[in-house]
Amino acid sequence: MFDRWGVWDVLPDSGRRRWLLEPFEGVGPLRFGMRPEEVTAALGALVRNPQRHTRAALSRDRYSTVKGECWGLGLTFYYGREERLRGISVDALKGPQVYADGVALVGRTPSELEQWIVDRAGIREPFSELFYANLGEPGSRSLGVVIGVQRSGDHLLTRPVFLPAEAMDAPVSFLPPEAWTIH
Repeated sequence: MFDRWGVWDVLPDSGRRRWLLEPFEGVGPLRFGMRPEEVTAALGALVRNPQRHTRAALSRDRYSTVKGECWGLGLTFYYGREERLRGISVDALKGPQVYADGVALVGRTPSELEQWIVDRAGIREPFSELFYANLGEPGSRSLGVVIGVQRSGDHLLTRPVFLPAEAMDAPVSFLPPEAWTIH
């Protein structure tokens, strides 16, 4: 057997950082509205190369987007025209484990997490809580999250995308199309 990391290997929860979701505020040390240099500073104590960011083409909402990536933590950041953090995607294979209401959201079986969101919506107003985005990914309006998916070999695992409150009216058009693709 090989002792090195494989392309489809999934980091166990015991090897991941543990972060909490603060709906519409942020995830772990990151806050929506931060500038790229503030994100870099917040992650600087955690990894050697906290962020690489580049400008992207105009997105559907006509905003020039800056995309940041922190491969060391398995994070992708999306900034708007004013270069303020407006979306955070967590890699299913190696990203930090993010908890909401005590439930782990990263690297899970999509159907199990979808059922949790459906059950959670049942104790709230279902039509104002649960929504489906893009290609049928479940989302929670009260948590500010869309549960995207990512490949791990022949399996799909959850890759959540966290959003601020202003994204909840049209989450898919709030970020560039690449944020919603299966990775």
